[in-house]
Amino acid sequence: MPREQVIEVVAEMVANVMSVSVAPGDQVAVGDTVALLESMKMEIPVIAERAGTVTAVKVATGDVVQEGDVLLALAV
Repeated sequence: MPREQVIEVVAEMVANVMSVSVAPGDQVAVGDTVALLESMKMEIPVIAERAGTVTAVKVATGDVVQEGDVLLALAV
């Protein structure tokens, strides 16, 4: 039986967190929007690239994130 792997979803740029659409324990599918960021007056959806279970959410609405900051963790 394969071991569960935890992957981190990270910010791709400096941005403000407009919303987080998941909580620990939520199931996500490939293509689901897990958060919405804003940078330079543009809204940037953060899309799940893997299906899995959210194990941790590291940001909240109103936070400012830097490139590479962890937004959430997924068990896949």
